[in-house]
Amino acid sequence: MPIFVVLLLAVVAEIAVLVGLGQAIGVLPTLGLLVAGAVLGSWLLRREGRRTMLEFREAARLRRSPDREISDGVLIAAAGILIILPGLISDVAGLLLLFPPVRSVLRKRMVRAAERRSKEMQDQVWLHTQRVYRERGAAAPGSDVIDGEVVSVTEDDVRTPDDGPRLLPPQRSAQAERSDEQPRG
Repeated sequence: MPIFVVLLLAVVAEIAVLVGLGQAIGVLPTLGLLVAGAVLGSWLLRREGRRTMLEFREAARLRRSPDREISDGVLIAAAGILIILPGLISDVAGLLLLFPPVRSVLRKRMVRAAERRSKEMQDQVWLHTQRVYRERGAAAPGSDVIDGEVVSVTEDDVRTPDDGPRLLPPQRSAQAERSDEQPRG
């Protein structure tokens, strides 16, 4: 329902701006402004899309994560949709999205929002896992329960604090034992 309300408000705003602009400068100049915005937008869309695609290929060639290029591609696609939609406000918003500095600011906000959402999802999964383990009566991974075995201590193992750490005899690695058994030649 909120999306429908936003779309309805956007349509009303577009119509109001077009009517107001048409009354201020005339119908033909208003239509010319819409056509000029669409032509400029399509040219910028093609240029920025091509540039982003080349950057994506370069990131793939260097085996680098193409996060920046993917988010730019999403913003450029959104700009294309806004330019295609009839109306002056959507054209201006679409043209703004095609400028790299504007995309950079929006990309940073998108990354922060995605990181925040990811953290929330991790917390929800962790809480759900804890609840499931509690319901089953088992210890959850990462809880304070430690698996181990009890070892009895004999009188020979009792030391005074001044004895210091007890040294264990040196052990040979499995690779050293194998090299003794099978000489390589």
